[in-house]
Amino acid sequence: MRTAVFLILCALIAPRSTTEGTRATDDVLHRIHAEGMQHSRAAEIYATIIDQFGPRLTGTPAHKHAAEWTRDRLNEFGLKNAALEPWQFGRGWVLDRLVVEMIEPRYAPLIGYADAWSPSTNGEIVATPILLDGKSAADVAAMKEKLSGAIVMTQPEAQFIREDRPQPTLSDAPVRIGQPPPVRARGNAADARALADTIRTAGVGVSVHTSEGEHGTVFVLGRDQPDAVPTITLAGEQYNMIMRMVKRGIPVKLRVNVQSHYVADDPNSYNVIADLPGSDSRLGSEVVLLGAHLDSWHTGTGASDNADGVAAVMEAMRILKSLGTPPKRTIRVAIWSGEEQGLLGSKAYVTQHLAGDANKDARDKLFAYFNIDPATGPIYGWYCETSEPTKALFDEWLAPLKAESDLGVRRNVIAGIGNTDHLSFRAVGVPGFNPIQEYKDYDVRMHHTNVDMYERVREQDLKQNAIVMAWFAWQAANTDQAIPRPQPAASGR
Repeated sequence: MRTAVFLILCALIAPRSTTEGTRATDDVLHRIHAEGMQHSRAAEIYATIIDQFGPRLTGTPAHKHAAEWTRDRLNEFGLKNAALEPWQFGRGWVLDRLVVEMIEPRYAPLIGYADAWSPSTNGEIVATPILLDGKSAADVAAMKEKLSGAIVMTQPEAQFIREDRPQPTLSDAPVRIGQPPPVRARGNAADARALADTIRTAGVGVSVHTSEGEHGTVFVLGRDQPDAVPTITLAGEQYNMIMRMVKRGIPVKLRVNVQSHYVADDPNSYNVIADLPGSDSRLGSEVVLLGAHLDSWHTGTGASDNADGVAAVMEAMRILKSLGTPPKRTIRVAIWSGEEQGLLGSKAYVTQHLAGDANKDARDKLFAYFNIDPATGPIYGWYCETSEPTKALFDEWLAPLKAESDLGVRRNVIAGIGNTDHLSFRAVGVPGFNPIQEYKDYDVRMHHTNVDMYERVREQDLKQNAIVMAWFAWQAANTDQAIPRPQPAASGR
C-alpha cells in the first residue's frame, strides 16, 4: 500500500514540476518573441549603420564613429560596462577621389574602385593600357622601360562566379560548407609575388585588375603593403571589353586618377563590449558571449557583411534587457573590428582576455560564443562544429522556435563553418558557433561587393535574427547542461 501511494505521489509531482518548467520556458520565449516583433529597433539600428556611417573600413574615422555610436546605444539600452576596447591595428585609409573612364575611341564612365590601402596616382593618368596577362616576371622585366607611369592590366579576361554555396538545411546529405571555390584556378603564389615585385619596381602608374563579379558587381578587397602601386578593380564586363579592343588593335585610352590618404594619428582599432550581468551566485561570473563584426569593406556599405549581424545582436541584447529578469550567467555582447583583415579584433580580445595560463580562469568561465556573420536572411539553424552532444542540445533549444510560424527556422547541422570570428574562440578551447542563414545571391552578388547595400536585407529577417540570437543566449545563460569544449590549438592553451 505504501509503495502504491508513493508511486501515485511521484506521478502527481513530477509532471507538475516538468509542466512548470515548460510554462516558464514558454513564457520567456513568448516575451522575447513579442518584444522582438512588436517593439523592434533592429531596422533603426541597421539603417543608421548603413546610411549614417556608410562603409566602415578598419582603422578609419567612419569605423570609430560607428563604434562610438554603438557603445552609446548599448549604454542607452541599460547594459553595463559599455566601452570601446582598443587594440593595435596600424594605419587606416580613406579614398578622397576616384576617376576611371574610357575616353577613346568613345567616352564611357567605367565601374571601378580603388583597392583598400591603394596609394594615390601621380595625378591624372591618360594612356593606352598595356596588357600583362599571361606574361611572366621575366617578360615584364624586359618591358620595364615601357611601364614607368603606365596603366597596366594584369589579369586575363574575367570569368564570372554564377553559383552560391549550397544550403545545408535543405539537404539530407552533407554539402560543401563555405563560399564556392574561385572560378579560375589560382596560379603559383611565388610566381605571382615575383610578378607583383617586378611591376612595383618598374614604377607602373596604376595597375588595373578585375574580379569574378557579373552584371556590374565588383568584388573589392585590399591590404596595406609597403611601396604599393596604385590599384583599381574594374567591373568584369568592362575589363573584358577593353582587353578585347586592345588585342584587336582598336585605339583605346583610359583616364585614371586615384587620390587617397592614410590615417596614422591613431594606430588602434576598437571593439565594443557591454554586459547584461548574471544574477546567480554560482554562475553569475560565467559569460555567454554574442558577437558580430562592425567593420566592412569600402565600396558598398557592408549591409549583409555585417551591419545586419550587428543590428541583430544589439537588438537581441535590448530584448533580453527588456525582460526585466536577469539571466543566471552574464550575457556579454562584443562588436568586433578587423574581421575583414583576418579576424583581428576577436583575436586581439582572445589574446588579451582568454589566452595563456594567466587567463585560464576567464577562459574556463566563458561558457560559449554565438557569432553571426556570413549570409543574410532568416536564421535556419546552427552549425554544430562536428559535436553530436552540441547538436542534441541545440536541437532542444531550436524546437520551440519551430512552433513559431513567423520565424521560419529549419534545423541544425553537424558540420562546422570557417572564416569568421567564432574561430578565434575555438582556437583557445571555447565553444564558438555561427548560424546558418540564406545564401541565395550572397556569394555571387553581396559578399565583399559594391552592391552590398541597404536593400540586401529585410526588416523581417532582422527581427527574426534578433529573436533567435536572444533565445539561444538566454538558453545558454540558464542551462544546467554543459556545451562540449573544443580541443584548443597548441598556441591557444
